[in-house]
Amino acid sequence: MKIEQLFSVRGKVALVTGGSRGLGEMMARAYVENGARVYITARKADACEALANELSKIGECFAIPADLSRMEEIDRLAGELQKRETKLDILVNNAGASWGAQFAEFPENGWDKVMDLNVKSVFFLTQRLLGLLEAAGSPDAYARVINIGSIEGIRTSHLEAYSYAASKAGVNHLTRIMAKFLAPKHIAVNAIAPGYFPSKMTAAIEEEGAHEVVANAPMKRMGNADDLAGIALYLASKASGFVCGAVIPVDGGLATTA
Repeated sequence: MKIEQLFSVRGKVALVTGGSRGLGEMMARAYVENGARVYITARKADACEALANELSKIGECFAIPADLSRMEEIDRLAGELQKRETKLDILVNNAGASWGAQFAEFPENGWDKVMDLNVKSVFFLTQRLLGLLEAAGSPDAYARVINIGSIEGIRTSHLEAYSYAASKAGVNHLTRIMAKFLAPKHIAVNAIAPGYFPSKMTAAIEEEGAHEVVANAPMKRMGNADDLAGIALYLASKASGFVCGAVIPVDGGLATTA
């Protein structure tokens, strides 16, 4: 099989949550540029619409703004997509939040906000879109669910982001159990565990901490858009046809060697 066919997402329908900026934008852009019809969702409608308009100059991209920390918004998003599409080939559960505070001061709302968005929404949005995913999948071409975990769910970092680390460990294991029970429905579930990429979330890390992260990574740099595009295309295409339940670090070697 030619490499163009092996890694192709042309003609597929994708939904990227948290798709208006950061990692979500990188993945949405990669799918649009390579011929998929892409829906992006994010809490801030203006940012979501602006990126969809920009990407529509390249290919097909549509915005459905939603706050996925709320169940009624998960239901609304799923309902809106069901009105527009008969199948969903690729679901990227990327929407997420973080919260940092010292142990003795860590607040309940900093726990609940992160857990609701980072873990609960991954499960229930996938559940609500199950019919569309099943419609896309077949024995020869599974539908794909790609959960965005983090290396902070694999390693113990210098950051006191308790709910974030716990939530991403949860995403990593939720990916495995979803993979086990959705594979018979011809849906392959995998996760990307990104390291440090330029984003609003990593911008909040103090300069000294960011320098430490880069210094400890074997590749001595942060990730870039091409790094994430490559793994996102791989997990959405025939190239990963026998990959199921995997959590793949994309971090320049930081989590597995530092």
